[in-house]
Parts: sequence; structure tokens; C-alpha cells
Amino acid sequence: MRHTFIFSIFCLVTLFSFSQNTTNPLLSKDIEAQQKWVDSVYNSMTLAEKVGQLYMVQVMSKQSAASKKKVLNDINKHHIGGIIYSTGGPYRQAKLDNELQAASKLPMLIGMDAEWGLSMRLDSTYAFPWNMTLGAIKDNKLVEHAGKHIGEHCKRLGVHFNFAPDVDINTNPKNPIIGNRSFGEDRDNVTEKAEAFMKGMQGAGVLASAKHFPGHGDTSQDSHKTLPTINFSEKRIDSVELYPYKKLIKEGLASVMVAHLSVPSLEPRADYPSSLSKRIVTDILKERLDFKGLIFTDALTMKGAANFSETGDIDLAAFQAGNDVMLMSENVGIGVSKIMEAYNRGDITEARLALSVKKILQAKYKVGLNNYKPIELKNLAKDLNRLEDDMLYEELMENAITIVKNDANQLPLQDLETKSIAYVELGDDSGSVFFDELKKYTKVHAITADNIGDLLGKLQAYNTVVIGFHRSNDNPWKSYQFSEVESIWIDEIAKRHTVILDAFVKPYALADLKSITNIESIVVSYQNSEIAQQKSAQLIFGALASKGKLPVSIGNYFPVGLGFLTPNIKRLGYTIPERVGVDSKKLKKIDAVAEYAVKKKMTPGIQILVARKGKVIYNKNFGKHTYLGKEQVGFDDIYDVASLTKILATLPLVMELEEEGLITLDTKLSEVLPDYKTSNKKDVTFKSMLSHYARLKPWEPFYYHTLDETKHPSEKYYRKVKSDSFSVEVARNLFMRTDYQDSIPDIIRDSELLNRLRYRYSDFPYYILKKYIEGYYDRTLEQLTKTHFYEPIGANYTMYNPYHSISSKKIVPTEIDDYYRYQTVHGYVHDMGAAMQNGIGGHAGIFSNANDVAKMMQMYLQKGYYGKKRFFKEETFDKFNKRYYESKDNRRGIGFDKPQLSGSGPTCGCVSASSFGHSGFTGTYAWADPEEEIVYVFLANRTYPKSDSNLLLRANIRTDIQQLIYEAIED
Repeated sequence: MRHTFIFSIFCLVTLFSFSQNTTNPLLSKDIEAQQKWVDSVYNSMTLAEKVGQLYMVQVMSKQSAASKKKVLNDINKHHIGGIIYSTGGPYRQAKLDNELQAASKLPMLIGMDAEWGLSMRLDSTYAFPWNMTLGAIKDNKLVEHAGKHIGEHCKRLGVHFNFAPDVDINTNPKNPIIGNRSFGEDRDNVTEKAEAFMKGMQGAGVLASAKHFPGHGDTSQDSHKTLPTINFSEKRIDSVELYPYKKLIKEGLASVMVAHLSVPSLEPRADYPSSLSKRIVTDILKERLDFKGLIFTDALTMKGAANFSETGDIDLAAFQAGNDVMLMSENVGIGVSKIMEAYNRGDITEARLALSVKKILQAKYKVGLNNYKPIELKNLAKDLNRLEDDMLYEELMENAITIVKNDANQLPLQDLETKSIAYVELGDDSGSVFFDELKKYTKVHAITADNIGDLLGKLQAYNTVVIGFHRSNDNPWKSYQFSEVESIWIDEIAKRHTVILDAFVKPYALADLKSITNIESIVVSYQNSEIAQQKSAQLIFGALASKGKLPVSIGNYFPVGLGFLTPNIKRLGYTIPERVGVDSKKLKKIDAVAEYAVKKKMTPGIQILVARKGKVIYNKNFGKHTYLGKEQVGFDDIYDVASLTKILATLPLVMELEEEGLITLDTKLSEVLPDYKTSNKKDVTFKSMLSHYARLKPWEPFYYHTLDETKHPSEKYYRKVKSDSFSVEVARNLFMRTDYQDSIPDIIRDSELLNRLRYRYSDFPYYILKKYIEGYYDRTLEQLTKTHFYEPIGANYTMYNPYHSISSKKIVPTEIDDYYRYQTVHGYVHDMGAAMQNGIGGHAGIFSNANDVAKMMQMYLQKGYYGKKRFFKEETFDKFNKRYYESKDNRRGIGFDKPQLSGSGPTCGCVSASSFGHSGFTGTYAWADPEEEIVYVFLANRTYPKSDSNLLLRANIRTDIQQLIYEAIED
């Protein structure tokens, strides 16, 4: 037996002979001043005061009177060295902390478990992603930023020690207490992430504590409830579990928390907790690993420790094992007495006591307790929930979300015109944010049913199904598994449809799937936070690149490190203004201008969207559909965009034709429209008329010719019932004579030219182009725009004649017409000429929402490219976004409006010369600026109830908002 013991000791010495000559991580920059303060304080202490410093007691910020009295007793009578705060709220904690610190003779060290932020323990505070999520990120600098932000929050709340990072290597998927708290199962990845996190947090002035030594990752038991056993050899523990500690200690780790574990290969006494083992705490951690920082026990109230000794004996054993701080003792008074008795007996030397107490005092000096200041309560909530925290959270999730299966490169989704997409929500938490974000990209329908038969029946109309599995994001211990029924449903859906499964839970959930064979794509989003849901939807549609790598392995299907990288295919994303160089506070000034416009009845309601660098940074709605109505403006409400139709419908079709060589900008009308060969417009070119420089009349009140003597629709031209002869639906229950449509092009063709050549805005070119384009394709503009642009780009809220396909509750009315149709124009185009073309005009007729208009404008901004599809070449766009008659004082491009050349104009005067856009009679406005990469969309129904008073234009509301956008740019 003696030889066996000596051999074991020899193995220990051999295996752990890696002394690193580390310096004391608790030393401050001014070592001399620190040492002087430490010695002075220590020498002034009584034995009881010294022993009291070894204790950190648990406090909840919402204390009962009895609990508070007990804590004050521990402070005043037992001279405790610190407090570990648990549940409560930040303001209550700060207020209580100030009170307790004031009661203490020597300022106390404050600790907290804030692994993913103060939210781990406190309400109303920020929750950063869990370690498992961070483990999926390749860029360790981002993890360092996470540690820094958490450190800043802790410091603001007066917390000096954060018991983080958790460096356990989670090699057991059934681990009930670590799991998401671990960076993963790969020791190198865990170490890199832990080091980055530690550097960030300690760089913010908060001391880190690596846990749970010597390693709690590979167990299926919870040390809160029992004493887990780690049955690995010394060699395995040295190469895996201890690996992160070696590196972090070398890099300046401030403290280590020792777990309550049974580790037979390191501590031969049966069922003896590692926290009480001198062989583990002193021989290995302090001597072999050369750790000079503070050593904390895990909570001494946990069953893993508490089951093994009488009250107070645990404290003494823990101290004698080499721990410096007894965390959450069952009874501080008894524990202090036991340690003092051992000291007086000579079992504990003065040197041993001084070692721990002086380290505690060093830590206090390092965090500034030699010059203690109470916590400032003012702006506390604001400081703990900052804009920059949201910015970081977004970036962390963008880099973490992982695609673990992507058959045939299905992701990101492309060719949207071929997709009919359903969304099925599983799990016990909400996926509404995910669903809403999916809908920003294309038409997606939520499908629900009580049984699989009904569900499959409802899904028959769809070829692609997105399944979101949503579990609670409250904490990392919540249930994460698929139920048996959910697993069956997924399998049955996947047999019949193309499926994208998105799991907003820890990756281990995928092990419950019956089969992955028929599932084309699987995304691991790790958490069910709102930002995770938003970013995952953006990734599915290619507005974000996929970067994450799986931090753990799952069964035989998904090895650690797996992660398919997918590109950003240049669809609009959604983010916080500051991430693209815009000040959100300045941008918020837009609210006041929009609210003023609504209040002053310039328009009943407004949609406003601002995007920069391909990211939507402002998207808000104001007011109602009508002044007296109850319908608030919603994101999926659509507006009659009036003349924006010119650049949203007709112009891109012309650009296609020009690129295909069917026309040129110098093509004359007589060359493409035979009936113009004898017209006074035969030599008008595409370039001149689209630049509004062709002597064409501005407009013609075509409807006026169809009214009777009372100025009402004449029975000669209108009927209330539809028939073959009266089929043009100009309004509800009002049908114009079918053949009158042919009269409109003739009137335009035969109209007089203006008496001199000058810039004069005209709708006529778009009537002419409608005739040409529809004649060439033998299809309507409605059909062409839908198939060529709106469906491929995902602009499914953009359409002609919306009354055919969507609820009137989602369509904003434009006017109470008392001069032509004599009814509320609602769902029908406001422009009379477009109405007389069955609602499909080249110059007007499109309805849309701000998000869809922004997609088209972003496509232009990207010079014909969007969603991995090139609609036309860059040089084609450049050709149309050019002023050809600038020397003639004509600001217009080809179809596009351009900034003013001098004096007043369509913009704020603050945009670049390369910018372009258009405005509409109903109050709409869309503008894009390539130099600042800005897209700005303003939709309104200022024509309701009457169109004759354009207060919106006179007050410069749209351009004032544009000015605010540019003032908010902070590059």
C-alpha cells in the first residue's frame, strides 16, 4: 500500500509539474502603496476581524426585516469581508448595498453570479447571450467585448467580483447544471473564449473567477442537490478539465471557484468534496498550477458540500484545504468560532491566516475599496440597459447562429418567386418576432392545427415550410427538448415538403429528432431572445452571412465545429442606427416632425423608413388611416404611392428593354409605335421624354370628358354593373365603357406640343410607355412588374388594384371624391387617368408599404442587384441615373428625379448629386443616395379627405425629415 501511495504522489508531481511562475493577479499598478495599505489594515485588525474577512454571505436585495437584521449582525459582529448578492432588482440592490457598506468598518467585497450579465440574478438588467451561444462565435474579440460590457454593468452596480467565466468543458450532453453555461466541449475553444471573456471583464475593472474547479463539465448530476462524481484519470483531467485554468492563470486570472465534486483520481478519500480537499485546492491549484489569486469555495450551502459535515466544520475544512473565501456559509458565527479555535490551538498558523486575509485586502485595494464611494443611484437603470449593449448583442447573435445542415445550398433562400412559404411554430414559447421578421422578406403564412392530419392538409398549398422551435429564454436551465409529438410532426412535414428547421434552444435538442434525412436545412439559433429571432430570419433570407460553428457535438450527425458558411446576398437587413454610423437620438427627431404633420392634419397617417448601408435603421408608423377612424397605421398597411409608380413599375421595365438592346435612349417613338409615325411626337426620344424635356403636356383630365352636365359620370360612359361593354372598374360599383381605354392613347398621340422646349414635368411619357411595353410583351404592367420584380425581390405588398386580393382594412384610403367617382376612393387608384386604365397605369396605380418600396430603392442603390439576382447591369443603372439636359437647367435623370440644380427642389439640398428618387401626389416620397448609402421612404395619404390643399408640401415635411436623416450621420 505504501508503494502505491508513493507512486500516486510521483504521478501527481509528474503530471502537474507545470509551474508557470505566475505573478499575483491581485497586485495593483502601485504595488508599494497597495502593500502599505494592506499591511496597515491587517495589523490594525483583531483576530475576529481577520477571520471575518474570510466570509462572503448571501444577500437578496428584497430582504425581510429578519434577514436584514441577520446580515447587519454578520457585518457588525462577525466583520464579514464580503457579500454575494442574489435575486432582486438593481435599484433595490444599490440602495441596500450603500446601506450595508456604510455599516461595515472596512468596505466589503461585492460578488455576484453574472455569467451572462446581471440579469442572471436581477430583474430590469441586461441579459447577454449564454456561453454556449458565445462558443459558436469564431471572433474571440467579440467575446472579449461581451466580458467588457458585463464588467461595466457589474462595476456600475458596485460589484467587484463576477463569478464568471464558467470554464467547464461540457462533454456530457446530459449535464443538468452546466450545459448552456459552458462555451462548449472543445477545450481549446472553451479556453480561448474564457480568456477573451476574462480579459474583457477584468479590463473593465471587475475581477473574474473561473469555475468550477477542477471541472464540472462531464457529469449528469447537479452539485446543488448531491455530490457529483468525476470518474476520469489524472491524465485526462490534466489534459482536458484543467487546461483552461492553466492558460487563464498565466494570463492574470484573479480568482478561482472550487466546486463540490468527488474526484477519486485526485482525492483518494471516498465521496470527499473537492472544495474540502487539500490535495486539490492547495497541492494542485496553488502549488502545481502556481495560482496566487483568490480561491473561493462554491456555495457551502449546496448539498455537494453540506451533506458531509456539521455546521462550521465545513468552513474550517474548506479553509484548511486552502480556500481563501468561504462562500455562503450556513452559519457565519459558528464558522468563525471554529476557525478561531483552530487558530488558538495552533492548527492554523498566523502565516496561513495572513496569506488569505492579505489576498482579500489586496483585492479590495485593486477594486478601489481603499477609497470607497457609494453607488450613484441616478440614471442607474439607464446605465444598465444601454444602446451599445443592444448593438453588441446583435453582433454576437449575427456571429453565433449556425447552419448545421444545408442540402443543395438551400440557404439563404433565393428565387422567391418560386417559393410558397409556411411557418409552423413549435415549442412552448413565442416565435412571433421570428414570424414578423420572416414576413419582411416575402409572403409567409403561419399555419396551425390541433393534429398532424389537419396540419399536413393545410400545408399542401406550400412547397417550403419554416419550422421554428421556440423554448423559454428565461434561463439556461429551462427545458429544451423536442417532445415526442413534435419530433413526429417534424418528420412527417419533412417527408412532404422542403423544410427549414430553426431551433431557438441549446444544440443538444437536435438529438431528439427521429430523423434528419428529409430535413433540407437546420439552423441552430441557440436562444429565443427577440434579437436572436430577428437575426435568424435575416440569415435565412441572406441579409446576413452565416458565420457560426457548433460548439458541441450532437449524436452522430453533427460534429463539434460544424457550421456551413453562407454569404450575405444583399437583401435589406434591420439593425440599430449606430451600427451603420447614425445617431439614434438625432434620428428620433423624425418622430416629432411626423407627429406634428399628423397633429396639424397635413395627413391622417404616415409610414417612414430609413436604411443605411443595406440596413433598415428606422421604420415607424404615425397616425391613423383617416382622421376620424380607429385604424392605426400598421407596417403591413399599403398606400397608393401615386407617381412613385413611374420608378417602381415602368422605369425598371424600360431599363430591361434598353439593356436587351430592344431600345436605346435615342430611340424615337415612331420607331416603336407605328401610329406615331405621323404624329407631332414622332421624333420624341426615350431620353427626352423620360427627362421631361420633350414639349409634352403635363397631363390631361381624361375623366372630365366623361362627365355629364351635372359633373357626374355620364350614363354614356359608365354603368353600376359590370359587363363586357362596361368592364373598366374605376371605383366600387362604377364601371367605365371598355372601349374608352383606347381613346386615351389617341388623345395623347394627337395632343398639341408645348410652344417651347423647356423642362416641364409630364405624365404622358408613362401612358405612352405603358402602351409600348404591354404591346411588346402582350402582358399587362400588373403581370410584368409582379413577375419581373416584385415576386423575385420579395415585394409582396406591392401591387396594382389591391382590392382584388387583400382586406380593405390593410389599404389606406386616399380621398373622399366629390368630383368624379363620388365615393371614398379606397383600394382603387386615386389618379383618375390610371383608374380609367382599369387601375393599371404606367404613371400611377401601384400600392405598397414602406418596406417594399425600400427593397426596390435598395436594388437601385445596388445598381440592379438584390437577393443574389441581377436585374440589370451597373452600367445600365448609371445610364439612367444621369442628367442629360443639365445645361438646359433640367435636373431630371432618365425617369428618376434628381436633386435641385439651384434654388428650390425635391430634396433637402443636403443630398449628393448622384442621389435619385421620386415623389407622388398622395404625399409619397422615395429617395436614395449612393454616396451615403441612404434609402429614405415616406408614405402618406395627405389627399384624404380632400386633395386640393397640400399642407404637407408647403410645410416641407418630407424634406425636413430628410435633413434630419443627414444630420444624424456620425461617420
